[in-house]
Amino acid sequence: MAVYTDVSDAELAPFLEAFELGRALTFKGIAEGVENSNFFLRTERGSFILTLYEKRVREEDLPFFLGLLEHLSAKGMQCPLPVRARDGNAWRMLAGRPAALMTFLSGLSPKRPDVQQCGELGAALARLHLAGADYKLARPNALSVAGWKPLVKSCEAKANGVHMGLSTLIVTEMRWLEQHWPAGLPAGVIHADLFPDNVFFMEGKLSGLIDFYFACNDAYAYDVAVCLNAWCFEGDGAFNITKGRALLSTYRSVRPLSSAE
Repeated sequence: MAVYTDVSDAELAPFLEAFELGRALTFKGIAEGVENSNFFLRTERGSFILTLYEKRVREEDLPFFLGLLEHLSAKGMQCPLPVRARDGNAWRMLAGRPAALMTFLSGLSPKRPDVQQCGELGAALARLHLAGADYKLARPNALSVAGWKPLVKSCEAKANGVHMGLSTLIVTEMRWLEQHWPAGLPAGVIHADLFPDNVFFMEGKLSGLIDFYFACNDAYAYDVAVCLNAWCFEGDGAFNITKGRALLSTYRSVRPLSSAE
């Protein structure tokens, strides 16, 4: 989360008139994050997060993202819920950007996840996969093998300037991934960005999952792999097998892995 587009009081007031939330009492930008502009908003009806979608998030993808949040919330997942305006729309324009209001989730993101938190995450990830299994909309994963090829091409010429031989290493690895990328694994809706800063905890218990703007359809194992990499490696690069086992065991207690996975 971050602020790239400012919103003036003169712009916010008519935007809020479309909702049944009363007057704004507190409105301030949220500094964290790298994708969209986010603000904390407190009105006469409660606390909310206002998100303005910047260039990376396409407006045509908003029905998938916002509909998914409603779908998961209805299934009992602890995630933000879009606040629909009086006209029923889940987003509208603000300061030249598509914008949506979300319910506010309490909690803190772990700076250094512990074993218990890795276990909590594993179970929540499996519940997310099961809850999204019957979601009707679909969106391809833009950050899988096909999406990496343009990234490789864009940095290939500059890679040796970082480290001699890096260009060859990247191209060789990309070729290997294309040839060996697994196919036919169990798949469905995945979060695809479940790093520690997108997970909230309160009193040792997982209290919410946020930032679903990389969500898409792909192999469930992709999501598991992202979490193992993001949660189970220490600062020195060593894999913490205890954390990894905690994450996988709780995941499998909710959704058993296939032999291929």
